[in-house]
Amino acid sequence: MSKKIFWIVGIIVVCIVGIILLTDAKQESAVIDYTDQPYIGEESAPVEIVEFGDYKCPHCGDFNNTLFPIINEQFVETGKAKFYFMNYSFIAADSTTSAQFAETVYKELGNEKFWTFHDLLFANQTNESGQENVMTDEFLKTVLGKVASPEEIEKVMHAYSESAGKEAWQKDMNEANNLGVTSTPSIFIGGKEFTGSTMDDFSKMVEEASNGK
Repeated sequence: MSKKIFWIVGIIVVCIVGIILLTDAKQESAVIDYTDQPYIGEESAPVEIVEFGDYKCPHCGDFNNTLFPIINEQFVETGKAKFYFMNYSFIAADSTTSAQFAETVYKELGNEKFWTFHDLLFANQTNESGQENVMTDEFLKTVLGKVASPEEIEKVMHAYSESAGKEAWQKDMNEANNLGVTSTPSIFIGGKEFTGSTMDDFSKMVEEASNGK
């Protein structure tokens, strides 16, 4: 009889421990360093949404052109969240080139100019024939020329030649690797990876992050 009670108690203890571990895992969120990162939204917005992306990734392009405008309208413009972009460059050599160039634009010309350039990079992933653009230095300079003055272009090109964006890019890569990012776009909301499939799932996760869950 005592042996039977021992096993019952043991099973109950294992179940309780399992519940505690599952609860902790559900509540656990990563600490992401947002210092000096480009973002859109109000500084006081309670929730951080971050996209880890690659300028060569067609899925990131689709996200930027179709889903981001909805996220921006529903969560950023309403003051519920602010939206960050961080680099996870892995597709090709010019993934890194374009990422470091964009970081240089941010460093030299500021947040607003960065986001305009950022959108243009995704919009110009392919040419008019649908062929993939190789993001060479000259190509990046041409894209920048659509939003920057000759003086600003010269300033960015000089800084880029001195690897001004490399440190910020490496910081993003380290952050992505620490979080276990393996594909793009990868979205984190309040430090937790978004794994849902609908905007309702997205909205629910923003709400949970806002409430500290």
